[in-house]
Amino acid sequence: MQIANTTALVTGGASGLGAATAAALAARGARVFAADLAPSIAKADTREGITYVEADVTDAEQVRGAVEAATASEAPLRIVVNCAGVGHSSRILSKKGPHDLDLFRRVVEINLIGTFNVMTLAAQAVADTEPLDDGQRGVVVNTASVAAFEGQIGQIAYSASKSGVAGMTVPAARDLASHGIRVMTIAPGIIDTPMMAGVTDEFREGLAASVPFPKRFGRPDEYAQLAVDIVEHDYLNGEVIRLDGALRMSPR
Repeated sequence: MQIANTTALVTGGASGLGAATAAALAARGARVFAADLAPSIAKADTREGITYVEADVTDAEQVRGAVEAATASEAPLRIVVNCAGVGHSSRILSKKGPHDLDLFRRVVEINLIGTFNVMTLAAQAVADTEPLDDGQRGVVVNTASVAAFEGQIGQIAYSASKSGVAGMTVPAARDLASHGIRVMTIAPGIIDTPMMAGVTDEFREGLAASVPFPKRFGRPDEYAQLAVDIVEHDYLNGEVIRLDGALRMSPR
């Protein structure tokens, strides 16, 4: 599918993976609507071809507003990339007691339910566009994590949420096939995003050393490159692709 002269909706689009993806799509001629929370948008760089839209992915009305903004563009909405997410850490049992249920619920609500919410409401708009070759109308790219498969100690909520995203991939692709919409998921490993900002240099070096090759953190632009490749490759559908340098997470 050609990216130029289309509209794209990218959640978490003001920073990290979302910002890199929004920039990559805009550079290829897409009209990008980057949805994020107000504090993140306030810190975001102004980029040609990118319009920031305030939206909480867990709020159906706010997501509808972001989708409506994207569909009001002159180009058809054909690309949806879900990057919004959180990565809170807590053990099932710790010195502080049992895992806080509200924290678990919040992580699942943002990472899993938020992804479902955006995918569902955006797919409705994509389904209304005119079909391209082979009846294709668009593509949804969701974001899981290698923690969906090898969750570490303290990642119970995060792993559960990202496993859910990975698990939605095939049924979502099957549900949306009749509408000409592909669904893919990227499962990143250790990516150098703002979520890693509070990590010490010593811990960063240890994490990088755990990656078989190349022995470094992944970059947001590498995620964006894969997202672009998925959009352009019409036969990719219903699959989870790991982006991790062959990393398999250890228990801690």
